This record gives sequence, structure tokens and C-alpha cells, in this order.
Amino acid sequence: MDLRSDRIKNMKESATLAMAAKARELKQQGINVISLSLGEPDFKTPNYINEGAKKAIDSGKYFSYPPVNGYLDLREAISKKFKDENGLNYGPDQIVLSNGAKQSIANIFLAILNPGDEVVVYAPYWVTYPALVELAEGKAVVIKGGIEDDFKATAQQLKEAITPKTKAVIFSSPCNPTGSVFLKDELEAMADVLRDHPEIVIIADEIYEKINFTGDHASIGTLEGMQDRTVTVNGFSKGYAMTGWRVGYIGAPLWLAKAANKIQGQLTSANCSIAQRAAYTALTEASDSTEKMAEAYHKRRTLVYDLLKEIPGLEVNMPGGAFYFFPNVSNFFGKTANGSVINNAEDLCMYLLDEAKVSLVTGDAFGDPECIRLSYAASEEELKTAISSMKSALAKIS
Repeated sequence: MDLRSDRIKNMKESATLAMAAKARELKQQGINVISLSLGEPDFKTPNYINEGAKKAIDSGKYFSYPPVNGYLDLREAISKKFKDENGLNYGPDQIVLSNGAKQSIANIFLAILNPGDEVVVYAPYWVTYPALVELAEGKAVVIKGGIEDDFKATAQQLKEAITPKTKAVIFSSPCNPTGSVFLKDELEAMADVLRDHPEIVIIADEIYEKINFTGDHASIGTLEGMQDRTVTVNGFSKGYAMTGWRVGYIGAPLWLAKAANKIQGQLTSANCSIAQRAAYTALTEASDSTEKMAEAYHKRRTLVYDLLKEIPGLEVNMPGGAFYFFPNVSNFFGKTANGSVINNAEDLCMYLLDEAKVSLVTGDAFGDPECIRLSYAASEEELKTAISSMKSALAKIS
């Protein structure tokens, strides 16, 4: 007897987590697999942040429930960060701390969507965007940019996608899965379209802002007429190597911040008290650890780009940020490997897992079935070994 709700039956499993689980299964069998499937920094959380958490534990002050939207001093620190680093003016009461940016985005959609409302989703997209839209009983309307455009959909595509049912638009910059970065003039073109639709909420996911190789990071909320309708999503996982601490946050119009706080109060209540103290330390104590990690990613980007360009059949562009490549692999479709036909990117990922012992994620999960996602948040030696194995395995496809 299957008593699951239609909601859960229709929800897709996270492809990134599913591939990571398969890789772990092989490792448990003693098979050496290099995992390039998860968007997780391979760096450890910087020690000064850990020390901040230890001090909080030892103080004995942080044993009770925090405020649902987060400790005031942390929200004040985030408010200052937004102003100093991004030019955004969100007061502490406009900030909500959550259990990761994933919950932040879920809170937003649950707060604004009614059944049938539409959300324009820029593709390639993070796998969770459409799933959360559908969970909130909305409809994802996808606009897609191809590799020839650095995977960035145009303002004209946005304009054509808007209907009377459009409630929001969501994009990430730097982008997961492509690493693409929307430059200020591209955001201005987007904003120019949205100025004609003041009823639409703009959701800007900036979780990878610290890993940006294009120069200054640009936030759409700084543009004329955008601040009071933009939700800026961010967190500590990527820039501070704090994935397991689960601290995400939003800066939002006050009405939406209050709505997100209301939802979170019923779902999970506040983020972990000690994780919040670690996040406070990350923002308020001086350290160059974030810059050093970004420098390492920059070096790896060049390494991986050069190695991938040497593989016949792959079409690769140079990403502007984050720690991903999103090569087009459609040249391998319809060909044969080990007696089986490679029909799509999922087949190719499974072949590379079996043959090269490298785990990757199909681009279909991100809205582009012709591509695969490769994370270069791994050591240089692992990256060299993995891509060498991929090159050998792909050469066997005919």
C-alpha cells in the first residue's frame, strides 16, 4: 500500500545527492571513486571559525532556542556585510537566518506562491529550484541559455516568459551548475524588463559570490527600483567552507522577511545556536582564508579547463565563478561503449562512473540534457587523475 502524498510522489530526488550516494556505495565496496558530483568545498572550515564555535560552547550562553530569524548581532553583522560588500540596504529585521540557503529558498516560495502561480527559472538551474516551486504548488517556467552564450538566458527571453501569472523570477550568479556570472550590464537589462512588472519578486541567489573571477560581484538589488522587491539569498557554505554547519540567510523586503520567519517558525524554528556563533565569527573576525580558497579555485579552474579542452568530443567554455564546469557532451550520444548505446547524459555519467571511476551529474537535472556537471572542488591531483581517466574512457566510445 502506497500512502504517500502526490506531492512526494511527483518530487524528483536530488540528482547530485543520488550520484554522491552511488559513489559512496562503490567506495564502501573498496572501489576507489573520485567524486566530482557534489558542490562541496574540499577545504576544511577555517580554524578561527571553529574556535569561535568552541568559545560559544564553553561560554554556556547558547544552550536555549535562538530567535527564529537568528541572533540579532548576527543579523546586524549580515546587514553590515550587505551594505559594505554589496551596496544593499537590508536592516536586521529584513534578514532571516535558516538551515542553509536551501531552506531560505523554500521559505520564500512557500511565502509568496499560491497554486498555479508561475516562477521564471533561469536555466541551467540549481536542481532544487523547480522542485521547491512545485512543492509550493507553483509552476516553473524555464528560460535557457546555451553554451554559446555562456549559459545566460537573455532579457528578451525573460520578457517573453512573463505572463499575468508570473509571481517571481529566480537566478543564481555565480551560477550552479555552469559557473556563469551575470555582469552588471546584463543585470541592468534584466531589471529593465522587470521595471514594467512591479508585482514580480526577484530572487537572486548569490551563495557563490566569494568565488567570482570576473572582478566585482554585482547584485541586482542595487539597481534602480530593484531593492524593495529583491530577495538576496546567501550563506556560509561555499565562501567559508561551512557546508555542514547549515547556515543560510536572506535579505528581503520586510513583508517577505516576516512571512519567511512565520513559515520557519512552524517548520524548523531557528538555525542551530552554535552554528550561528560560528557564522558570526566568520563575518566579524579578520581572516584571509576566503581569499586563499578563491585563489586555489582560480588555479584549479585553469588546470581543469586546459585538461578538458584536450578531450575530443567535449565542448567546454570558461566559467566566470563558482567551482563547476558544464561541458556539452552531446557528441557522444548515439554511440556505443562496452556494447551499450549512450543515449543521453545520464547514460554517459553512469558509464564514466563504471569505466573511469569518476562520479559526475547529468545536466538533465539542471535543465540542460546535453551537458554534465563537473565540480572542481577537489585536489589538483584528484582532478588530474579523474580527467585523465575520463579521457581514456571517452576514447573507447565509438
